[in-house]
Amino acid sequence: MRLTTFFASFALLALLAFAAWTETYHPQAKAITPTLNRQVEYCLSCHADLPEISRSHPLQSFGCVICHGGNGLALDKNQAHRGMHGGANPSALEVVQVACGGEACHSGSPAMQRDHIGRVLTSIQATYAGAIALVRYAFGAQPDLQARLGVYTVSSLAAFDPAQEKSPSLQSFAKNCLNCHIGSTPLSGAPYVRMSGCSACHTPRPAGADQTVHKLTIAIAYTQCNTCHNRGNYSLRDVQFHPRTDQPTDRLHDYYQPIAQFTRCEYTLDCADCHTRLEIMGDGQIHPNQKAIQYIQCRTCHGTINELPLTRLIKDSGETGFANETGFANDLALRMAFLNPVIDLKVGDTILVTERGEPLWNARQLPDGSFELFGKADGKRFTFRPVLGTDCQQDVKQQASQYCHPCHEVIR
Repeated sequence: MRLTTFFASFALLALLAFAAWTETYHPQAKAITPTLNRQVEYCLSCHADLPEISRSHPLQSFGCVICHGGNGLALDKNQAHRGMHGGANPSALEVVQVACGGEACHSGSPAMQRDHIGRVLTSIQATYAGAIALVRYAFGAQPDLQARLGVYTVSSLAAFDPAQEKSPSLQSFAKNCLNCHIGSTPLSGAPYVRMSGCSACHTPRPAGADQTVHKLTIAIAYTQCNTCHNRGNYSLRDVQFHPRTDQPTDRLHDYYQPIAQFTRCEYTLDCADCHTRLEIMGDGQIHPNQKAIQYIQCRTCHGTINELPLTRLIKDSGETGFANETGFANDLALRMAFLNPVIDLKVGDTILVTERGEPLWNARQLPDGSFELFGKADGKRFTFRPVLGTDCQQDVKQQASQYCHPCHEVIR
């Protein structure tokens, strides 16, 4: 009797173990049919715990396969993951065109503000063309600072090939200093933790997080920018990267390495609150350095002693946005405010715009003529007034922040 009971108990345990194994390796099928392609996929059978990646990529519209590739009909892990774009990161530059491209997605027309991939692939952050030109010029490999080479061939740039360089310093540069362009593997250590491609900026990752962080955002804090910027300095003397040795204890010192002066907005706001999409992601042209593409100045938000800053009225609320699925309005400002709802922007509001027509969608004019700005990363509200009508004695031709420091610097 005892022996019978033992075998019955063992058989029951074996059955339970087999059921658990079956559930683990052969999960119950969970199907979705994304509205954009109407093709059934079973990815959620295993990945139901992943959060929706962003407001602009709703699961019911996109599903998983449209961006990630793979075999959406398979329930076996190896079969399902076969043919995926970029593994866990379809925004990696080597696959971004096939994963994120298309006329209605991120390689559409500039007029529809959908040419993201083309602009990113020619950007300084992707090509590293400015740094390559600077170092080659410093070591006599080219006669000027014109961008001729990038980390890959694109547009007017040929690929930088260290084997073709005669200077040992340039070969050292290739070995030691190509870690910050967004197609590269980042340096090791918590300060540098990031993904690559578009996700280098749009997927903020906590220190120690693996490559499966499932998030895209335009709420980008300066700390994400710092994974490449402001973590140290490259030295032409020994062609090495030297990390910061100071230990910042507040935002001001974390934001900037020790230098002379800052106005309050330069460290209170986040980088993306001032630098625009064209400055950060590129404008589709090849530029020799960041200075050549950067055009936001103090007058962009504050105007001058002679003129108010540029503004425009939001008029268009038509819902003919991305694939007619997400309810985006035609106006880019409204679309941005939908994706990052730090401001309740609406038709009839007046917003700041740049000299190139880019909407500063998080900065709105108030009835008394002043402006309110909401931080894109944290939603903090700031108010400011135009320069016009004040006692400011600025030279209207001097609009870089350094010219405001004598009166508006914050003592460190």
